[in-house]
Amino acid sequence: MLGFILIGIFILFMSIGVPIAFVIAIIALLGISAAPYIPTVTVVTKMFNGLNSFVLLAVPLFILAANLMNRGQISQKLINFSIAIVGHVRGGLAHANILVSMIFAGVSGASQADTAGVGKVLIPNMIESGYDKETAVGVTAASSTIGVIIPPSIPMIIYAGLTNASISSLFIAGIVPGVLIGLGMMLVVYILAIKKGYPKYERASLKKLFKLFCESFPALLTPIIIIGGIITGFYTATEAAAFASLYTFLISMFFYKTLKLKDIPDILVETLTLSCLSLFALAAASALGELLGYYQIATIAEQFFTTYITQKWLFMSIVIVFFLLIGTFMDAIPAMILFIPVILPTALKLGISPILLGIVTIITLAIGLVTPPYGLCLLIAAQIGELSIEKSFKTTALFILVILVVLIFVAFFPNIAFFIPQKMQPNLF
Repeated sequence: MLGFILIGIFILFMSIGVPIAFVIAIIALLGISAAPYIPTVTVVTKMFNGLNSFVLLAVPLFILAANLMNRGQISQKLINFSIAIVGHVRGGLAHANILVSMIFAGVSGASQADTAGVGKVLIPNMIESGYDKETAVGVTAASSTIGVIIPPSIPMIIYAGLTNASISSLFIAGIVPGVLIGLGMMLVVYILAIKKGYPKYERASLKKLFKLFCESFPALLTPIIIIGGIITGFYTATEAAAFASLYTFLISMFFYKTLKLKDIPDILVETLTLSCLSLFALAAASALGELLGYYQIATIAEQFFTTYITQKWLFMSIVIVFFLLIGTFMDAIPAMILFIPVILPTALKLGISPILLGIVTIITLAIGLVTPPYGLCLLIAAQIGELSIEKSFKTTALFILVILVVLIFVAFFPNIAFFIPQKMQPNLF
């Protein structure tokens, strides 16, 4: 009876627009308070323990690095360089939008920061250059999802903390799907550009290309240093995040000289605001996890899957469909915290690697960043482009199809999708 009441309260609060983190915390508090043999103080204890992790320090630090890049106008340097590389192709500005998102993904690990930083520059420029608003918003929002797939990735860090999976293995496994999604989106842009006659730039001379490369080199070096250091084991993900923040601060302040000391307080406030959203959801979900454990939800789910789901392909299909639905109204971090512990035991029994499960889950939940009603990246891009969510989603849907194709390829043909990563790390799966 209590379970039905809590589910009803959950649906009610979600329907009236209460933030998901607060909904989870309220459900956890009510459920634990009503459950016998669990002291109410457990809610506070579990919330604290949920955040008491060295790995989780990487979350605000990567967000800080992204905010420093945006405020220090490093994003603009990357945009200029990307335009010089692909601007001569039909629809060049849209191609550059995708390319800079792939580069930005190698630093921030947060799609929202990519949408805001790149979108503020490129969406108005695309509209002024003759692109319709739907395409400008759709390309920006959809390409931002690559930010949580190409390492470093905040959801990958959270997943590693939940499953004890290797962060370096997750990072290696995310490279190929992220690049494939980016290339697939460029193909869609090219087809749209030919159909709608989008403009292109003149081919940049080698001299100009070299000049822009030199200007962008410190920024381009950032993802190489971060990802390379983590993969080789030179430092942990948290140490890499701290280095990324320090490095982006130094090059913005002293190399590009685009950052002022007076900007730092605003950057820190913005970082803390965005970090709190994710980390409070994580804390609340940890408390709810205690309630789910009390009622043995994971055991019940495992028994169900063991009895009725005995094929890998069927299990992976259910996981994809389930997280596609969950992602439409819930952020990736609380979704993983709530449901990964429930499905992981079954995945292991079926012989599915935690790394593969993690990549599939993260790609699936990334789609939720551009699907209403949650669709945070779509919402940010639509606000910048001054366009309704309904109209923004029309073009975005084309890019979602690209992500789905890559997702299916990764989920059901992992040996092909991860052929290169397996050469780098033979025990990846």
